[in-house]
This record gives sequence, C-alpha cells and structure tokens, in this order.
Amino acid sequence: MKTCERLLAYAGVASASDEKSENSPSAPGIWEMARLLKNEMEEMGLTDVCLDEHCYLYASIPANIADDVPVLGFIAHMDVSSASPCENIRPRVVAYRGGDIVLNEEKNIVMREADFPVLRNYVGKSLIVTDGTTLLGADDKAGIAEIMTMAERLLADDSIKHGRIAIAFTPDEEIGRGTEHFDLKKFGADFAYTVDGGGFGEISCENFNASSARVTFTGRSVHPGTAKNVMINAQLLAIEFFAMLPAAERPENTEGREGFFLLDESGGSVESAFQKYILRDHDARKLAEREEAMREAARRINEKYGEGRAELKLTPGYRNMAEVIERHPFMVEIAKEAVRAAGGEPFIVPIRGGTDGANLSFMGLPCPNLGTASHNHHGRLEFACVEDMERVVEMLVAVNRRL
Repeated sequence: MKTCERLLAYAGVASASDEKSENSPSAPGIWEMARLLKNEMEEMGLTDVCLDEHCYLYASIPANIADDVPVLGFIAHMDVSSASPCENIRPRVVAYRGGDIVLNEEKNIVMREADFPVLRNYVGKSLIVTDGTTLLGADDKAGIAEIMTMAERLLADDSIKHGRIAIAFTPDEEIGRGTEHFDLKKFGADFAYTVDGGGFGEISCENFNASSARVTFTGRSVHPGTAKNVMINAQLLAIEFFAMLPAAERPENTEGREGFFLLDESGGSVESAFQKYILRDHDARKLAEREEAMREAARRINEKYGEGRAELKLTPGYRNMAEVIERHPFMVEIAKEAVRAAGGEPFIVPIRGGTDGANLSFMGLPCPNLGTASHNHHGRLEFACVEDMERVVEMLVAVNRRL
C-alpha cells in the first residue's frame, strides 16, 4: 500500500485526545486507531505485535543480519489535536499548480499562498488536504503511514540489511501524556526517532522547555447599582493580569528560539474567573524568568486588591531534549545522511513545541525528531505532500542502512 493511501485511510478515524479525560487513552477513537494498526501489522507480518492496556502499540521487524548492532526504534502518535474540528475528516488529493488552494468554495475557505509561502516548494506536486472544515490529522498520522510503509518495504526486501527494528505508536501525545505508560523494556530499542515533524528533510534535536499556569481570580459581587468602591470584578482582574505580561512575547509575535506566554483558555464572571497559560522557552533560565513574571503579576494584583484575589498554580512540563541529544551526535549525522540518500537536503529546526521524544530522551532513550512532509498542523489548512511522504519513507529505510 502506498503511503498516501495509508494517510487517507487513517485520517478517517476520529482519534482526537481529550485533555479533560483522566483515562488512558483519553478517548475511545484512539483505541479504534490502535486496533486498525494492530490488524495491519499482523497481516503485514511484523513480530512481537502487542497492544497493551493503556493503548500503546508495539511491534518489531526482525534483524536479517547476524551482527550485533544496536536496536533502532521509530515512534509516532495515534491521537490528533482537538484544537480544530477533528471529526468527519474528508481528505482528498489535489494537483498543486501554484497560487491559492480553494478548499471549500461554498464556505469560502482558501489556503492562500501569501499566508503560507511554504506552498511554493510544492508546485507541480500532489497535496493531501481537507475540505477546510476540519484538520487533516497528518500530525501524526503521516508519521504512522511512513513508518508502516517503511516496515512493509523492509519485510518485502531482504536485500536491505538491518538489525532489529522496534516500532511504537503512542496515545495522548497532543495532551502531553504520550509517554506516561511507555514501556521502554518492551520497546527494547537503544536509540529511536520520533517521526512527527514538518517538511521532508527537517531534523529536530531540541524543543521548548515547558510549563503551564492556571490563575484563579476571586472577585466581590454586589448589585451594580451600589457597586461604587465595593465591587471587585474578577474578569477585570484577569484582564489586568494579562496586560502585565509582555505583548511582544505572545506566540503570534515570536519565531525560532523565541519563547512565549500563551493565554490558552479563560472564562468566568464577576465573582470568579480563571485563565490558563502555557509558557515555553528553549532556554531553561528564560522559562524560569517567565514563571517569575507570572508570580510577580499575581503579587501585584493581590497587593492592589487584597490577598487571595489572584491564586497562581504553576505546573512543570517537558524539558529540552538537546541536553540529551548533544551527547549522541551520531544520531543527527545518520539522519542527515539518510535525508541526502533520499534526494533531499537536511535542515535543523528547533521544535516550537514538545514531542514524545523529549520525555523519552530523559527516560533514557535518545530520540531526535524527523519531518513527515506535512505542514500547518492543528488547523483546517493542514496538508501533506504525497511525493515527499514517499521520500520520507526512503529516508527511514536509509537510516536503517546506516546504523
């Protein structure tokens, strides 16, 4: 089966994770995706196929050489983001001739080249898109499709020599819980790559340090007719708190290694309000400074309006995997050689987000990230390039040749 056909089939499974659920996995659609893949793995002839009680799917490709070489692993996640509509996905393939792409004429949903100049790299190629009413789910079903096609090719062609190859597909990466129940011993790899990035040739060996914050604001509600000098509107406390954070350091104003504060969710009333933030920075020291800025904003609110008006809870998240990967530079060099072998030119990109590979690296499994030939993740304008997905498969095959 072609990589494109796999992505088209996988995209139809509604497998968004649910941050509000305490289950593992967080949503039943992830089970559906896992069972589909398990059946495909078994029919393909992969060995050690195991779907565990937390919906982690493991499998192996047996070695076809006698040499004692390290076990290499490949990892992708089965859940998709719920940041945009993520059910009833209708993917299709379009021949891209340049310019804007009309995704949905009736609803006037257009992917504009001026907004997404990366499209210029794909003139003359075929793109997988949606009808503009949902995301595609290429993050990370493109990675799954590429790993599965790589496995099919290696099983069919014994002339490609390799050691044992470990494969794992995880749940709940999009809500930061993709490695909570990851079984390193069952996986059995010495080194691994997550296939969960952007364009073909992209290699990432660093990511954001992360933390999250929830601020609860307590107001005082009285009748508005007698509110003068008495009412304290919790919603306005929240607005004032937000205004204390630097506007230039929001996601829409940053790029590259620039960190940010993101107001991710908010709500409330006169009496009570809340805000949820995510804080990111590649530099751990700068992330600590962002956390301190949040504490200072809460202190100022309490100093002005009374103690307890703003209560801040900070929760640490993933760490920058560069701290681990820099001790294993050969992994990046192997990936670069593999990209070139597949006809591309490698480029290093710091992840402006997180990845299962970050947590896995600190768990003892060094795990850089590789591009999947897809873009605009988590949104209605997400797309993947058919031809470049095949080049990603060639790259993955080449990685195995080089270890």
